[in-house]
Formats: sequence, structure tokens, C-alpha cells
Amino acid sequence: MLSRLSFLNPYWLWALLSLPALGILNGAVTSTNPRVLHILVHPIGEFAARFMIIAMLATPLMLLFKGWRGPCWLKRNRRYFGVAAFGYAALHTLFYLMDKATLERVLSEATRLDIWTGWLAFAIFIPLAVTSMDWFVRRMGPAWKTLQRWTYPAAVLTLIHWAALDRWEHPTAAIVHFAPLALLEAYRIWYWYLRLRPSVA
Repeated sequence: MLSRLSFLNPYWLWALLSLPALGILNGAVTSTNPRVLHILVHPIGEFAARFMIIAMLATPLMLLFKGWRGPCWLKRNRRYFGVAAFGYAALHTLFYLMDKATLERVLSEATRLDIWTGWLAFAIFIPLAVTSMDWFVRRMGPAWKTLQRWTYPAAVLTLIHWAALDRWEHPTAAIVHFAPLALLEAYRIWYWYLRLRPSVA
């Protein structure tokens, strides 16, 4: 399995991760619909959330499927998925700003739950993406892992942002996407902190 996945690292993986963006950008350029940017904002955000979730699944999957090569490959390449998530989030933000067109309209929506949670999640993503390079990992040492833990509040904010955008009436898509991550993280917490362990004589 690992040998089959190795061809995706890293250039073919980047090509694969860029395919949704290329399709979305092509749609934005070729569409004659005046509301095309508004229409495309949501799908771009969904891809940002998907790639973030995939990146976060690596560690709990390795714990659940010990010795399986798939999670090992995912853990080794999760920074690619994390950076891709930031790239889609940045494109999501750009399309949102272009759709609103004026600062006044952007500011008028800034206090809404579905909007400020998105802005805050994106603000957290920025330092995470900037420090994703190996140089920062070596330079920051243990502080790098501490910073990366901010991915968890960013994920919660992203979930709220997504569900609130649907006015909480149709949160199914957000729940379906985040449920596997929530379940695996719950398992991870149980494994490390709650499960009964054999007593040492």
C-alpha cells in the first residue's frame, strides 16, 4: 500500500490537491453568472475544511490502526494537507471579499456568528501555515508542537462557521465531515487518559 502511495509524494500529491482549485477557478473565469463568486465561496470553504480534517486524522488513525502503512503515509504528509487547507481557506476568503466588493459590506457582517468564527479560524491558520516549513520545525523546537495544537480550536471554529452558515437548519454536511474526526479524537483521549490499564505488581 505504501509503495502505491509513494508516487503522490510530494509533487503528484500537490497536483492532486490543486485539482479542485483549478476546477473552481475555471468556473469563476468562464461562468457568465454574475453571482458566480457568491456561489463558489461555499465549495472552496468545504475543501479547506476537508483537507484540514484529513491532516488532523493522521495521529488518531495511527493510534487506532497500529502498524498500518496508510496512517503512516498520512502522518508523514499531513503538512501538505494542512498547507492545502490554508490555501483553500485563503481562496475562500478572497472570493468572499470579492463577492462583497466593499469594506462597508464586509464590516456590516463581521459580528455575525457565521462570519466572525470564519475570520478567527483563518487568523489561526496563518501562523500555522507560515511555520509549516522544516526550518521552523527545527528552529522552534518544542514550541512548534505547542503552536500546532491551535489547529484544534481552529477546527471547532470552522465547524461552527460551517453549521452557522447553514443557519443551523441543515448542519448535516458539517456534522458528516467532522464526525469521524470527533470520534477518533474521543478514542485518542480515552486511550491515553481514561482506559483502564493493567496494574503493575
